[in-house]
Amino acid sequence: MLKFFRKVRKELIADKKVSNYILYAIGEIVLVVIGILIALAIDNANDQSIKREKEQIYLIGLRDEFRTSKIKLKELITFNKQSYEDSKKIVAYMENPDALLNEQELANLLYNAFAFDISFNPNNSLLEEMINSGSLKDISNPRLRILLTNWISNIEDISQQETMLDKERNKIIDMFRTEKNSIKTIYDLTGVSKELGLPVSSESASNRDILLSKEFENNMLMFILTSIKTETAHYNPLMQSMEEILKTIDGEIKE
Repeated sequence: MLKFFRKVRKELIADKKVSNYILYAIGEIVLVVIGILIALAIDNANDQSIKREKEQIYLIGLRDEFRTSKIKLKELITFNKQSYEDSKKIVAYMENPDALLNEQELANLLYNAFAFDISFNPNNSLLEEMINSGSLKDISNPRLRILLTNWISNIEDISQQETMLDKERNKIIDMFRTEKNSIKTIYDLTGVSKELGLPVSSESASNRDILLSKEFENNMLMFILTSIKTETAHYNPLMQSMEEILKTIDGEIKE
């Protein structure tokens, strides 16, 4: 095609047909511009295709991460609930210590309430990598970008709440580090001593007197309040946010 136009141009110049040559030159320029625009359109289409493929990879990875985090959060909510429910049972026995069946029951309640730290550890490696590398902009859905950004700040808020909860738990545990109470009794009666390879005492010291302690009651009440607030004001809203993120991601993935 270009050879043909060059031949025509030479003939027009040789024949000194200036007006026709000008029209030809304009036509040639138009063709060149059209060619450039077509090339740019093709390049742009290729770039968009690459971006969409990259976005799909990110979306699938994010979906896997949030599904795993959702399972973790469900388990954590269950542990936290068991913790404050058993704590409430202990407080109830403080009102009526004679209703407590035996030392075994108290040990089980204390162990279930305070043996496990409550800490949410979501799978955020891909999301953090995207944020740090600026790849979050590759997510085309603006609503999803906002949800993912808010997710990080929500996790930071929950971490602060869990720190408060941990402090309340430690106040109670510290009361068993004194001469008045016995961690060893709790270990022996719940089977922890055997798991740790520790000898089981033939005679266990009783922890029943702690039910008469006003300090213990105060600490228990603060722990219960903080535990319930952690669930209702933090974990439950976080679960709702996670479900919305997963629903939005599913709507963007092209299966």
